[in-house]
Amino acid sequence: QVQLVESGGGLVQAGGSLRLSCAASGRTFSRYAMGWFRQPPGKEREFVAAIMWNGSMRNYADSVQGRFTISRDNAKNTVYLQMNSLKPEDTAVYYCAADELGRGSSRFNAYDYWGQGTQVTVSS
Repeated sequence: QVQLVESGGGLVQAGGSLRLSCAASGRTFSRYAMGWFRQPPGKEREFVAAIMWNGSMRNYADSVQGRFTISRDNAKNTVYLQMNSLKPEDTAVYYCAADELGRGSSRFNAYDYWGQGTQVTVSS
């Protein structure tokens, strides 16, 4: 069992930056692929970014490519999402997720464990 706890959300003006963190429990974190998803108000959850267990491959949604960066520190059992040049349409609850099979997929159902989410609000 893996527990994921996100932090770092908040209110920021358009053009600003935030860094989200996701702390994971469990000794096998380094074997999991990790992903970030988000759910805008009134919309379905959508893929944001994913990273393989060793950071060798990173995958981004087109909407965040070039603005967001996913990274991980396996020694700290933590995955990060650096978000730059934020836009009002980035407003959402952001979730991190862990994939036991290490696939780094963009598909929602590829992930086995989910955090509780952290709110990001971007004002115009």
